[in-house]
Amino acid sequence: MARSQLPSSHAQNPVLWAISGRYLRANGEALVDAYILMSQKTKGYLEMYSLPTNFVILMFLFFFYFGDVLVLSLRTLSMDPCNPTAQQKQQTLISDQLTVLINGYSESRIPLLQSIVASYAASSLVSSILVLWGNPSTPSQTLAQLTHNLTQSSFGFNGISVIRQTSGSLNNRFLPRPSIKTRAVLICDDDVEVDPKSFEFAFKMWGSNPDRLVGFFVRSHDIDLSKKEWIYTIHPDKYSIMLTKFMLLKSEYLFQYSCAGGPVMAHMRRIVDKMNNCEDILMNFVVADEVNSGPILVGAERARDWGDARNDNDDGDGNGNGRHKLIGEVAQVGLSSRKGNHRKRRGECIGEFHRVLGRMPLRFSYGKVVNSVGEQGLCQKGGKLVFCDQS
Repeated sequence: MARSQLPSSHAQNPVLWAISGRYLRANGEALVDAYILMSQKTKGYLEMYSLPTNFVILMFLFFFYFGDVLVLSLRTLSMDPCNPTAQQKQQTLISDQLTVLINGYSESRIPLLQSIVASYAASSLVSSILVLWGNPSTPSQTLAQLTHNLTQSSFGFNGISVIRQTSGSLNNRFLPRPSIKTRAVLICDDDVEVDPKSFEFAFKMWGSNPDRLVGFFVRSHDIDLSKKEWIYTIHPDKYSIMLTKFMLLKSEYLFQYSCAGGPVMAHMRRIVDKMNNCEDILMNFVVADEVNSGPILVGAERARDWGDARNDNDDGDGNGNGRHKLIGEVAQVGLSSRKGNHRKRRGECIGEFHRVLGRMPLRFSYGKVVNSVGEQGLCQKGGKLVFCDQS
């Protein structure tokens, strides 16, 4: 690769070089677009094998002296994810950690994505992090640089992969990837920051309710009696839909969503593709139909949603400056922040899923779980009624 094609930070460094190619990974995630950056003294050994089936596999074989070889892989899933032999046996899955699946699309959100990944990488609860990149127009060099930056900013955590999605389908968020080795999976967006304490508490609550969806952001289904149609809405006292802004679920549900259910489920996945929306609603259908229960809402101390269109230009620092530029850019590109008929379309999804499935599995839940127990009795102090444990 010519020096001019490298990311600027690498092109200016004479000791770095890059090779772009494709090689076959032994772990089953298969054909990998890669940039391998290494010092001149550790270039290693490269062989090319020409196969008779009209394609070439480049295998990079290298040795290194001081561990200064960095493999930046942009992996593309080519093995059939629904092949039962590729699935981990439940008894072998890690139960005290989780896999984070972060959906990424916009290059303007990469700085925020890096911050979020670094936060998760710092947690002992995280086994690995997969950044699922869904924008097909993003240059491979950009994603290679992203992988490099994620590795450098994540405290030595080496379980980070950037995976370029094979298509723009939102169903790809729920593919049962062979690299998932944990019972629990966190599905989240690249514009939601959660404080570590709330993250740990949510995982603890999921551990007590592993068959349910657990998270911080919820919505509801309802029916418009005047129009006799399902609607997507928000209720102040009940909920039935957990959003993928932050959704904890067991890894088995990925297989059920993507591979099970026969023609009915395949039809509903096509609805997701047609609407380019509603994959989160369909996962709620899958889980509710399985357990006949609604999701569990967990209280968070700080769950910052940068992509919510209700953000203004002040991040609350009191001087009106804030991170207004970042807020504006994130809100503009957020898929779920589009105005107009967003709720209407999601209501149509609910109606279509109900029609195809032939029943309404969504169930309401009430209240939320909090991580502290405070005094609820009221006492009169200083002429005012306050909680009795307040001074």
